[in-house]
Amino acid sequence: MTLALTLAVNAGVATITLSQPEVRNAFSDEVIAEITRAFRTVAERSDVRAVVLAAEGPAFCAGANLNWMRRMADYSRDENREDAGLLAEMLRVIYECPQPTIARVQGDVYAGGMGLVAACDMAVTSSNAGFCLSEVKIGLIPATISPYVIRAMGARAAHRYFLTGERFDAAEALRIGFVHRVVEPDDLDSAVDGLLKHLVSAGPDAVRACKRLVMDVAEREINEQLIAATVEGIADIRASAEGKEGVQAFLQKRKPGWVTS
Repeated sequence: MTLALTLAVNAGVATITLSQPEVRNAFSDEVIAEITRAFRTVAERSDVRAVVLAAEGPAFCAGANLNWMRRMADYSRDENREDAGLLAEMLRVIYECPQPTIARVQGDVYAGGMGLVAACDMAVTSSNAGFCLSEVKIGLIPATISPYVIRAMGARAAHRYFLTGERFDAAEALRIGFVHRVVEPDDLDSAVDGLLKHLVSAGPDAVRACKRLVMDVAEREINEQLIAATVEGIADIRASAEGKEGVQAFLQKRKPGWVTS
């Protein structure tokens, strides 16, 4: 069986690359299972400081594979529920990956592929990439990816692009906050490397804790319970070995122990 992706780890960075350009890196149940396994694998590795999700070919991810869609057309409601559950689990595993994640978007992103980008912490895109939530065009809705896409682009933009199914360009993706940076195709790797430089030079435990902090605090009511949780969070990190080392390194004007170069 041909693998749908490759996984490589170098200098603390895991790169998961979708490698089926002939089908525009579209999803199938097998591809979903492979992506889920890959992210679970890197999540368990203490030597991995950051994860890049990349793709080969002209498209980042074109949504559902046509052969998979043909099979789904005959599914019962229960079979559809089970199938959608696997996609939802893949997105959850990406979103909750303890290491910071970067989507390296080199080409078009459609339908379910939008969920892949949105589930990552950061997204850098080539200026020639296009984006589309095309589900309504075929009588469907982007339900499973919606928790992540709406968090990424905001409800106001989601009202437009969920409902119209229109394609938008990289500049618009940046304007609505779906991606963090747009660069020329030849500058994509250097832009990703710039983010990675920041990530791997920060305290590894602190980076993971910050990621968890955003997930725990975002869009919650500011009340006594939330304030108490943030107080406990900073107390824990200050008292940790890494927190103490970081503060001492700052005061002593030296690099902390986790910075190797």
